[in-house]
Amino acid sequence: MRKRAYHIDHLDEALELGVGVILNVKATRLTVSVNKVDPSNNIDELMGEMARWDEILTLPVQNPPTLEFSAADIMWSRVEGWRDSMDRLALIPFSRVNDFVRGESNSKECPTRFHVEARRRRPPTMNCKPKVDGILEYILYWCSFGPDDYRKGGSVRPSRNCSTKRKTPAGRPHTKRGCICHFIVKRLIAEPSVALVIYNHNKHIDKKGNPCHGPMDTMAVGTKAMFAPYISDELRLQIMSLLCVGIPVETIMQRHTEMVKKQGGPSNRDDLLTHRYVRRLERKIRRSVYELDDDDAVSINIWVENHQEYIFLYEDFSDTETFIVGIQTDWQLQQMIQYGNRSLLASDSRFGTNKLKYPVHSLLVFDQQKNAIPVAWTITPNFAHGETYRWMGALYDRVRTKDPTWQLGGFIIDDPLADVRTIKEVFQCPVLISSWRIRHAWHKNLMKKCPDIEKRPMVAKRLGELICNICRGNGGMELFEAFLEDFVDCSSFLDYFRALWFPRLGAWITMLKTTPLATVEVASAIESYHHLLKLRLLNEANERVYHRADWLVHKLGTKVHSYYWLDEYSGKDSFSRYWRSEWKSGLNPWQQGLQIPDSDVVVEGNCARVVCQKNKERSHVIVNPGSDIALCDCSWSIKGNICKHAIKSTKVSRQRGLAPPSLALFRYYQALANVVHCPPSDTLINDHAVSVAVFVRAQLYSLLDATGGNSSRSTFEDPHSVTEPRESDVQEASIENGVCASQSQAESGDEASAEQNGDLDLPVSKKRKIREQSDEGGPMAMHTTQPSETESSQATDLQEPLDRQESPARKKLKLLEASDKEKANAMQENHPSETESSPCN
Repeated sequence: MRKRAYHIDHLDEALELGVGVILNVKATRLTVSVNKVDPSNNIDELMGEMARWDEILTLPVQNPPTLEFSAADIMWSRVEGWRDSMDRLALIPFSRVNDFVRGESNSKECPTRFHVEARRRRPPTMNCKPKVDGILEYILYWCSFGPDDYRKGGSVRPSRNCSTKRKTPAGRPHTKRGCICHFIVKRLIAEPSVALVIYNHNKHIDKKGNPCHGPMDTMAVGTKAMFAPYISDELRLQIMSLLCVGIPVETIMQRHTEMVKKQGGPSNRDDLLTHRYVRRLERKIRRSVYELDDDDAVSINIWVENHQEYIFLYEDFSDTETFIVGIQTDWQLQQMIQYGNRSLLASDSRFGTNKLKYPVHSLLVFDQQKNAIPVAWTITPNFAHGETYRWMGALYDRVRTKDPTWQLGGFIIDDPLADVRTIKEVFQCPVLISSWRIRHAWHKNLMKKCPDIEKRPMVAKRLGELICNICRGNGGMELFEAFLEDFVDCSSFLDYFRALWFPRLGAWITMLKTTPLATVEVASAIESYHHLLKLRLLNEANERVYHRADWLVHKLGTKVHSYYWLDEYSGKDSFSRYWRSEWKSGLNPWQQGLQIPDSDVVVEGNCARVVCQKNKERSHVIVNPGSDIALCDCSWSIKGNICKHAIKSTKVSRQRGLAPPSLALFRYYQALANVVHCPPSDTLINDHAVSVAVFVRAQLYSLLDATGGNSSRSTFEDPHSVTEPRESDVQEASIENGVCASQSQAESGDEASAEQNGDLDLPVSKKRKIREQSDEGGPMAMHTTQPSETESSQATDLQEPLDRQESPARKKLKLLEASDKEKANAMQENHPSETESSPCN
């Protein structure tokens, strides 16, 4: 009997032909596969099939906002299936099938592991019509304790006894206990991005209906069947990371055995780790090679095909596009979701430009200790610029697929030529700039190329003043031209500065004037990451490998990734005897600086002395404390980095009123002052914003009066500090054109966190006068800083100022402004303004 495909415009014609199965329904046109039989026998089948697929395709696609999810997190539907049975099914994104498999395997009631028992995949080159029930991919996942039963009296499929050894065996044969739990995943031609999950047998029982493994099985007590048949992914990643950095197998097993014995015996599947399994992983790492072909392009293609789980974007050279590869492991994706949501993402865009053929562009998030964690690496040729749009969208889609609620709070760039427009369009967040790169380069080369010890602090102080003036909008290229004329004696440094930086200064000046600044804490974290990546990556004896892309992606995805995973591993101290310079020793310089007691800091004029914490008899001398380029005599500062001694001396100087607030804090309040300069036309928005400001101000004042009196009202204090502790201070710089810093909470930041600890304890009248310097709108800007997260998102996300129209709320605010001005005028004679009394150092 021959089948034919017809295109029919009306259902009546289809019924007359005797339709067997519907293939596609689009508008009023049906594409059907017909079977020439009696029409009366197929009408019911046709109508039932139409109703079945119509009901399936109208189901919602469920995407739980967790890293992994199980059947308990999904709403299952009952739809009529074959042979009058009812299928239990649901729709999820196809990209999250592995998350569902992991979540179902990690069930607390019955831990297990699901393996692929059968798979059918349509070849991608095969031409096929888009059918409703057409399948691109069919995957049968079965519990690894089944379907065969190797227990006494159990049934085993005959084909399994004489089958050849598979390359990837589906579960261990000796663990088979006849479990019938399984589910089917179908990827439909009509919806390739969606997976249809059919889960009819969701109980871990055998054919007799009895529990066959796990805590419910009494026969499994005291055996390995109590737990999952394999170790967890986390333990496997831990072992692989330890092996990659050179920890011996015997040491790993010794520490593991001690831990299991200490807790009183095995309690989960990870406690059953065997020496044989660790040895097998070690052998796999030892035999892995990066040079899979003499041709680097062919080798990188092979590597990408073998490590698809590491790659979120790969494009080879073409006539119009350059080579690009984006690396992100599953652990990095989890860190990006955990620490990047409503937080900051920083960019280290030019690592290895002097040695590597393909420089590395790193994307960083900041953990609870404000250390930088790489969450993605992008590799492009040296001559490739403006490639942001190619990988940024792919990375954002990957994260949003995993967690649809993920939203970035702010993006920090370190290159003035970065594609800011693309960043804003993709991530829909403010963009900040960090000047750590130019400060680091100037500092390092000043120490190398200016041997005059007396002239060196003067040059550093002048460079810090130039950056300060530019960020405040006072000057441009003429400042650097005057700098070159004033320091002609430092010929070596000036030659370097004129040749390398003069062509770039125009872009930097424009960006520093127009873009909010990231904080010193962010700069310290990025600088520490940059240093560690250099130690961990560029340590090869044979430097010829630096010109191969396959070596670079292999080492980033294995050894370098292992180091950063171990940085976050709580049990790494057990292997301290194997630490080398590539291992991170602890906190970054910012956190170390905050731990130095104030009593160990002495500020005298343009110098400060900080007592060494390791040897109390020694002290370090810091020149230009409070400046952006403070010079210290410690080894870390000599390399051009921000040391903990300079950070602590700056904090103490600002606490004592000897240095102005940070540039990031200045730009923060400048953005708030700009809010009132462009009033919105909608009076409703205006009244709402003003009422929020009045309410928050009154609430803040009442709390301050109850705790410490009226004098503390005028300090630069965040309203969040009254009700909850501020987690970080990068938050202060997360505003651009009125966007409130509450969008980027839990960020790493600058001196605003120190400000809460008294870092900005300046005279009251000085601080009050700063607020009044932004015309009439200054006090209002100060009190609309950060109400609450919900209020600020309503008031400041509009990125427009308050209207100047008269309203009851506006009148109340004017009264409050007048009272503040009277108090400020009364105290102004004794305390001049901060900008007059504290020039930038």
